[in-house]
Amino acid sequence: MSTAPQGWSYGPWHEGPDPLAPPIDLREALDEIGREVMDGASPRSALEELLRRGTRNTRGLDEMTRRVWQRRAEIQRRHRLDGTLQEVRRLLDEALDAEKRALFPDPSDDARFAEAQLDALPPGTAAAVRELSDYPWRSEEGREKYDQIRDLLGREMLDARFAGMKQALQSTSPEDVERVHQMLSDLNALLDAHARGVDDIDERFAEFMRRHGEFFPENPRDVDELIDALAARAAAAQRMLNSMSAEQRAELAELARQAFGDPRIGQQLAGLDARLQAMRPGEDWTSSARFRGQDPLGLGEGAQAMQDLAELDALAEQLAQSYPGARLEDIDLEALERQLGPDAGVDARRLSELERELRSQGLFERAPDGSLRLTPKALRRLGETALSDIVHSLRGKTGERQTESAGAAGEPTGASRPWQFGDREPWEVSRTVRNAVLRTASTGGGRVRLDVSDVEVVETELRSRAAVALCVDTSWSMVSEGRWLPMKRTALALHQLISTRFRNDALQLITFGRYATSVELPELVGLEGVWEQGTNAHHALLLAGRHLRRHPDAQPVVLMVTDGEPTAHLEADGTAEFDYPPQPRTLVKTLSEVDRLAKMGASVSVFRLGDDPRLAAFVDLIARRSGGRVVAPEADGLGAAVISDYLRTRRR
Repeated sequence: MSTAPQGWSYGPWHEGPDPLAPPIDLREALDEIGREVMDGASPRSALEELLRRGTRNTRGLDEMTRRVWQRRAEIQRRHRLDGTLQEVRRLLDEALDAEKRALFPDPSDDARFAEAQLDALPPGTAAAVRELSDYPWRSEEGREKYDQIRDLLGREMLDARFAGMKQALQSTSPEDVERVHQMLSDLNALLDAHARGVDDIDERFAEFMRRHGEFFPENPRDVDELIDALAARAAAAQRMLNSMSAEQRAELAELARQAFGDPRIGQQLAGLDARLQAMRPGEDWTSSARFRGQDPLGLGEGAQAMQDLAELDALAEQLAQSYPGARLEDIDLEALERQLGPDAGVDARRLSELERELRSQGLFERAPDGSLRLTPKALRRLGETALSDIVHSLRGKTGERQTESAGAAGEPTGASRPWQFGDREPWEVSRTVRNAVLRTASTGGGRVRLDVSDVEVVETELRSRAAVALCVDTSWSMVSEGRWLPMKRTALALHQLISTRFRNDALQLITFGRYATSVELPELVGLEGVWEQGTNAHHALLLAGRHLRRHPDAQPVVLMVTDGEPTAHLEADGTAEFDYPPQPRTLVKTLSEVDRLAKMGASVSVFRLGDDPRLAAFVDLIARRSGGRVVAPEADGLGAAVISDYLRTRRR
């Protein structure tokens, strides 16, 4: 069996992110954000939605919030706050029973008088305990039970304000009580000095911690940290009292005077509470909670339960991220792990890292109006995904690869690109060797060895170039019928294909509703659907013709995506005329623009979404007059249909 070398030790990694942890999958996250953005959400809201929903391997903020509220409800549903009162009552009954058993065999008048004295005790627990403070116990067991009541009250009173005190003082001697009293006295004196603003407060604090540090496992570094910790606990204890009935509060107030059999302890604690409330008025001293369970809690446990509820409320607010300037770094990871376990802390760290990486890697930028938008880098990644999905679907249908191989039988463009699986182009040897040399030099290696990541292939293209106009319908029906997102993904995929495989082609994106507009890809991706009547195919085809005329040496390609027949046209003065059903003038002007495109050698391919017979008849007429064709894909198959038609037309 192998052992670790001398001088080496192994343990958890604590210095920053785990170097062996898998990298954050930004592609999956960006795809989710892009889908939301293209569906009409803003990049900011899309990012927030991703963080709320989470990813495949990381629970989101919504799930953690649900667990926080579940944990909160569980605390209130399981527990009740009268545990100390019940325990005192039990000990008192046992003490009285033991004393009566000791008195019963004694025939003396003193014994009968003592029995009468016990029978005449007040019914209230606190009053009975007070009446027995000077009682001469005959039973040793009875005396021990009564002393346990005083010790229990003292430990519970301290535990309510100093976490863990009940366990630290399992058995108390007079010396322990005096030590506690001295600590409380010194603590109140320190707080008074702090309130007065004395100059040597740091020295006084250091001396206090030297003498009484055992009572403060939190190990505060200065007076303010000490006050913060004490005030949070004291406020929780006060909220616990607020949650009890008036009778229970009165019983506890009376019993507090019996703590350790020394009224000075209760007085010092009351003074401490008053000082803390004055120093930290911002703590919650007034609220309450409803506990309806069967598991009784003592004062210390009740105060801890109230602290847990406050911590859960704070976590719920942090997870909601609804306040101005909210960031995932605001989440108290230690509190989250205390309440929900270490797995919740891991999920929160992953979400925070995901948000940080999305911002730091240049996937978002500020628009001139201050809004958040996707950068060209992010759009390229979305385009890669959209094109990859379409290529995958085309492969599944035809079993061919050439849909992603640009110009496989064409001429070199003079450029090269990294090799990808399935590429059949020849290697660009000089760039491949150069990449290997640079990589080896950067890592400090010796001999140069080729790696798959070094390989670049010669990029080729067909001998012809194309001028492509993609006209997409942006009328309201595209939104309402669920065709908005497929339309945008189609534009992304076509843009990605042309910009990476057919770089000499000129692509123009044209949207048309009541009016048509030439847009850049970021505008189309971020375009929101609006209620607007009109499908102005005439204006769209007019802009397409203008684009083709700017590239007279290119093969003209016009692709139109629509789900409605033309209901608007452009007048000579630039205004759009709308009518439904379509006016004959609208149809004539639209077809005349189709004829102009046909004279330029451009066939119009129409991608018809929907089964409207009037639309089907009209697009068939467009195809016949232009020598184009009509494709009627499902919304999910739109991208594959457009890409296939573009490649077919270009090859032709």
